[in-house]
Amino acid sequence: MKEILTRSFAGLVYILLLLAAFLNEHALIILFFIFGLIALAEFKKLIEYKSFLPFVLFSILYFVFGYWQLVLNSATGLSEATQILQVITIFVQLLLIKDLFTKKNIPLFISNRFTLTTFYISSSFVFLTLIANYPNGYNPEILLGSFILVWTNDTFAFLVGKNFGKQKLFEKISPKKTVEGFLGGLFFACVASYFIANFTDTLNFTNWLILSIIISVFGTLGDLIESKFKRQANVKDSGFIMPGHGGLLDRLDSIIFAAPFIYLFLRVIQYVS
Repeated sequence: MKEILTRSFAGLVYILLLLAAFLNEHALIILFFIFGLIALAEFKKLIEYKSFLPFVLFSILYFVFGYWQLVLNSATGLSEATQILQVITIFVQLLLIKDLFTKKNIPLFISNRFTLTTFYISSSFVFLTLIANYPNGYNPEILLGSFILVWTNDTFAFLVGKNFGKQKLFEKISPKKTVEGFLGGLFFACVASYFIANFTDTLNFTNWLILSIIISVFGTLGDLIESKFKRQANVKDSGFIMPGHGGLLDRLDSIIFAAPFIYLFLRVIQYVS
């Protein structure tokens, strides 16, 4: 009972912090910066990377993109820089997906660790702030809707998998995940997209429906990739900052992996509309 209460309290604090930060652009930028530093520290520990350089590069990337328009009073160059960062980030993430399916272990050579910390963790937090400023100016509803879809997917994937799951999704990496659970999470995320579309003045239902599929698929892949890193490190959780939940990276692995793909979709519909 005590463990359930501790877990519930930690989860409530986490959600309240997020919801409060959504009310103000600067509060959101600062909160995600702190979250990013913590997640980066947890990930560095997982891959046994002791260099301080990833923190420096994360700070530069994060505030350059987060405050580009405010400091320069212009968006000139921001689109081009974002596209370059997005191409590299998605390329690295696709390699991680490939390694998830084709390799027993995700390669952890020294030459790759800097790439992983930069384009798997750091740049993903940059895209969270960019989503919050889509299309022009602070508009946190799309990012909040994305978080709701992640939470919906995770909750119903767990409930459906626990009660109806039989076929393992990726048994060697995450024994508790099932195909039925994944499909259940995807289905209810699609249902949630209808309500998000109708209760927010953001995107239409079709676009939110596509986003729910993107988030469910890439969020699940992100969860599996982080689980593989943890399995290689022989640990259950990425950290201990959230009692009953593990590390902050354990809570954010889905949304940060999906973020570049979410932003790519937003750029596509902005271009074609």
